[in-house]
Amino acid sequence: MKIVMAVIKPFKLDEVRDALTEIGVQGLTVTEVKGYGRQKGHTEIYRGTEYAVSFLPKLKIEVAVASDQVDKTIEAISSAAKTGQIGDGKIFVFGIDRAVRIRTGETDAEAL
Repeated sequence: MKIVMAVIKPFKLDEVRDALTEIGVQGLTVTEVKGYGRQKGHTEIYRGTEYAVSFLPKLKIEVAVASDQVDKTIEAISSAAKTGQIGDGKIFVFGIDRAVRIRTGETDAEAL
């Protein structure tokens, strides 16, 4: 079992959710976050004054999947979130030692 975590542009959420649903991913956690990558933010002009935006708004998506679904999940997120512009985001994969569904007590793969 793995956790696939992706940091994406906020307006791509619906496309990513639809792509994950198509491949059978059933659960999704979304968190609003701010951050920066290689570009270190950017500058904007507001009412004639230029100012630096250091932390850009992003969404962090986390999904728990079976190990054999990781590649399909990464491909679905990548293709749906890609704009070809700087700041499209990143995907990280973490291992899960154990999972438990609180309501039923199911564990591991059955809990996903």
